[in-house]
Amino acid sequence: MSLVEEFPGVRVRAPGKINVFLAVGGRHHDGYHELATAFQAVSLFEDVYATYAEDFTISVTGTVDLAGVPQDESNLALKAARLLAKETGYPGGVHLDIRKEVPVAGGMGGGSADAAAALVACDALWGTGLNSAQLQALGARLGADVPFSIMGGTAIGTGRGDAVNPALARGRFEWVIVPNGVGMSTPRTYGELDEMRGDAEVADPEVPVEVLHAIRSGDARQLAEALHNDLQAPALRLRPDLREVLEFGEAQGALAGLVSGSGPTIAFLVEDRSDAGALEARLTMAGYEAIGVHGPVHGARIV
Repeated sequence: MSLVEEFPGVRVRAPGKINVFLAVGGRHHDGYHELATAFQAVSLFEDVYATYAEDFTISVTGTVDLAGVPQDESNLALKAARLLAKETGYPGGVHLDIRKEVPVAGGMGGGSADAAAALVACDALWGTGLNSAQLQALGARLGADVPFSIMGGTAIGTGRGDAVNPALARGRFEWVIVPNGVGMSTPRTYGELDEMRGDAEVADPEVPVEVLHAIRSGDARQLAEALHNDLQAPALRLRPDLREVLEFGEAQGALAGLVSGSGPTIAFLVEDRSDAGALEARLTMAGYEAIGVHGPVHGARIV
């Protein structure tokens, strides 16, 4: 029996991400904010298995708490499959079996990774023949992080974060992430940022050249100096408990820590794999869940 006969479908793996830099501009009339961000895809992955079906159905399992994952029409991966079928005229459906590893509602783009994987998987399964740029354009209609999850690696995002261009990155960066069992609402974190700013004028956001140099150099200490997230202050204001995690990790050997995206996951940058293992052990002994990951890694691809 061939592998195709054993599994008559397509399996795609897509990464979670860390925003190593995130600047947020003013709020537009449509409710969105102008962003300038540097993404790095890291080695926590979502696997999506796509198989032929008459309708559009979904099942979700994983190593993370799935309580906040929709398993109905509101699921982003299912929306991605429906969008691709509509845009290409595909007449059938698909069953998506999602295996999750990225923290849910944790600021690491797990739902976006599911959508990215679904687009790549369904395109291959149905033979619709879209290239990566076309899939990224569809992904941008679903969410700002979806195009990057298709691209992977390290990239600069502008606009709503969905206009993505690859950035030259050397070497491997080591991270230790600390998930949190209580997810955070992205709109609420942005709303808190707006409230904190009040009527103050906000400059157009941009990724500083220091961030690009640090990514290009592969120097963890240089990148540690450049880490920044405009959403960190509002996230900590909403969730003061996260500050304790940040302070503990930095005191235990991290070069720097930051809130990932809109939170509540905390990401600590370390010097090398040995330091990552030591920090992971210290965090675990202190009662935190800690996971060592590295980046950059590939974007959504068939495995």
